[in-house]
Amino acid sequence: MKAIIFINTNKSGSSREAVRAAEQLGYFTILFTNNEKQLQQREEYSEVHKMVLMDVYDLPNIRNEIYKLQAQGIEIETIVSFIDPLVYTASLLCDEFCHNNTSSEAIEKMEDKDKTRSLLKNQPYSPIFFSVKPDEMITSHALYEQLDFPVIIKSAKSTGSKDVILAEGKGQLEKYFKNFRNKNPDDVILIEEYIDGPQYLVEVLVHNNKAHIVAIVEQEITKGKRFIITGYGVLAEAPKKMKTEIEKVLQSIIKAFGMDNGAMHLELRLSKNGWKLIEINPRISGGAMNKMIQAAFGFSLVEETLKLFVGQTPNLVPKYKKYVFTKYIIVSKKGRLIKVTGKGRAANAPGVVEVYVKPKKGTLLIPPLSMGHRYAYIIATGDNLGEAKSNANIAAKEIKFLLDEE
Repeated sequence: MKAIIFINTNKSGSSREAVRAAEQLGYFTILFTNNEKQLQQREEYSEVHKMVLMDVYDLPNIRNEIYKLQAQGIEIETIVSFIDPLVYTASLLCDEFCHNNTSSEAIEKMEDKDKTRSLLKNQPYSPIFFSVKPDEMITSHALYEQLDFPVIIKSAKSTGSKDVILAEGKGQLEKYFKNFRNKNPDDVILIEEYIDGPQYLVEVLVHNNKAHIVAIVEQEITKGKRFIITGYGVLAEAPKKMKTEIEKVLQSIIKAFGMDNGAMHLELRLSKNGWKLIEINPRISGGAMNKMIQAAFGFSLVEETLKLFVGQTPNLVPKYKKYVFTKYIIVSKKGRLIKVTGKGRAANAPGVVEVYVKPKKGTLLIPPLSMGHRYAYIIATGDNLGEAKSNANIAAKEIKFLLDEE
């Protein structure tokens, strides 16, 4: 029996769709999870053939469980995770128990923003930055003198916009630096120049040392206490100059990391000084990204990624090309959810492909501090990006969260 082990999954989004894709590809699916709620809702995970509750950060415990599976005659084809920060953990285990078609060393560097910045520091697409190690003493003056304001301060282990903050002056920088040190004393803190310009997300699959651009996606950023992406526009056809320039950046990155095969996504800003790398992650984006790509090009990126991981050749040829825009919905006030209205009207609006609402009645909703605090999305298509965006925004206005404010 050929199996794929997944380490953690979210209830929805790319990570969940990857498990479904594995089942559709004919694999026995095994989920190692530390989310007790998923075991309580076991009947909702029909695509998971075996679910094991465990501490997914306890490697000896995971190894013991894998040995048990092997003793039962289960053949582990690959071990994967589509969840930060477990991509590297899964790859390490894959090195031990199966043939790993990607590079654990490259993944480990990509998961660590300090190592990524250090590896790429001499490249023209790298922003100016400096890092402060956990045991490093630094004066206030040293914080100020290296970069002009505003600056970005972040943890080297930040994910999903958590622990990424804009500091517009000396007072804010001192305050945020102190807060970071107190909250996570063992983390490296990065301070980077703030890059102005439109931001794009680039989904990539690397196969046989060639980086394939799967999708170039315009990002719409809402700035509150954090930078939250609330809109994604998938370009059915990217301008040739843009694609050529991004491909050049990509080839440089995979050469620097030594990645022959694997998945990644980049966040890039087009500044007055050219493309600048904001972030890189060794996996597909979460949330609705896989469904956006399906709506735009007709194939499942998580399915093609799994094929790559088990040694097959991924097929990234679009079945069609459509402009797609996804609008995420956030709340401006804190409160418990009484009910959601407008889902039916939104679903019937022109161009709408999907309406997804995450929270259930009684859930506490808050203004966003991370990407996890986006509570619904609308995916819509159009003849051009402007029309797709208009269709998504019109439908999104139908969704109302009625809250019992606290």
